[in-house]
Amino acid sequence: MDRLSNTVRPYAWGSTTAIPELLGTTPTGEPQAEMWMGAHPGAPSRLSRPTSPGEQSLTDVIAADPERELGPAAVRAFGPRLPFLLKLLAAGAPLSLQVHPDLAQARRGYADEERRGVPVDAPHRTYKDANHKPELICALTAFDGLCGFRTPAEAADLIAALGVDSLKPYVDLLRARPEDAALREVLTAILTADPDEMAQTVAEAAEAAERLGGAHAPYAQIAHHYPGDPGVLAAMLLNHVRLQPGEAMYLGAGVPHAYLGGLGVEIMANSDNVLRCGLTPKHIDVPELLGIVRFEATEPAILRPEASPTGEELYETPVDEFRLSRYVLPSGGAAVDLTAGTPQILLCTAGSPCAGETVLAPGESVFVPADETVEVSGTGTLFRATVVV
Repeated sequence: MDRLSNTVRPYAWGSTTAIPELLGTTPTGEPQAEMWMGAHPGAPSRLSRPTSPGEQSLTDVIAADPERELGPAAVRAFGPRLPFLLKLLAAGAPLSLQVHPDLAQARRGYADEERRGVPVDAPHRTYKDANHKPELICALTAFDGLCGFRTPAEAADLIAALGVDSLKPYVDLLRARPEDAALREVLTAILTADPDEMAQTVAEAAEAAERLGGAHAPYAQIAHHYPGDPGVLAAMLLNHVRLQPGEAMYLGAGVPHAYLGGLGVEIMANSDNVLRCGLTPKHIDVPELLGIVRFEATEPAILRPEASPTGEELYETPVDEFRLSRYVLPSGGAAVDLTAGTPQILLCTAGSPCAGETVLAPGESVFVPADETVEVSGTGTLFRATVVV
């Protein structure tokens, strides 16, 4: 197995303290938003092997011998690449309100933009690749987010309580139209309204939310970070969710969501396809967005895994590109065999467990090639990322 050296991304919304506290390092004062573990070309993990001088990227190691590193079954299923990206995510401020396409939508959208010659790095480019981007976030601390639409009636009550006259047409729509039409028409109206008029409406809504507190408090906080952004109102259409440590939330295609604050372990299919709905200065492709979003009220499903006889706590998801589980290793417990015919990344988040003879501290990780023998022992918490084949 290979100990990984990983890149921390300094996005503006990142916490300045959460990742340093986990790693036991001194904060720099700059945001440290995400630590990436995997073979994403934007920031691949690095490793050292005795057969090669210096560090190599995990991307290059896999490309040199995909079947050895990933196993024949994974290569047949996903091609010669690691199909997931594992992260530590530390949100100190809300991320953009966003949605992801399904696989068919991603392939169609990518092919269309390629045909039209839209540069892949263009600010108005929507599809960066031809893959979908399901995600799972598992909380390491209390973790706040938004996930899926409220019922129109619940959204109407929340918005009406603000007492802002310019929001009354939205409230009336939410109460008068069927669910799909109500959510679609209100989101469309919010995203296509006159920017100056919308900024004033958002300012009045934010002031009212601050005054009311309670269920309105998360939206006042969002408005503090994104004053005048129409995404503040779009966010009020969504369910607020608070995860406790160990709880997780799965985000499938078409479900609008945003992370608001907290530290977690995130895993996703290896894709950059994001359609934004607000809380961002970046491009919002409203027509394409409206074709991707699932306009249906959903109750966010909080995942609470139960331990198997082997001690594995699995977070069940409906995708094959990734499989995330957790091991809480007790003091004096027996070693656990994790040998598998698929590639694995093991991430320590607490204690000092051992993967083989490699002792891991919080925030440290290893890559385990397919079929390589690996046992974990000692005391601590390990997350195990792999694939389903």
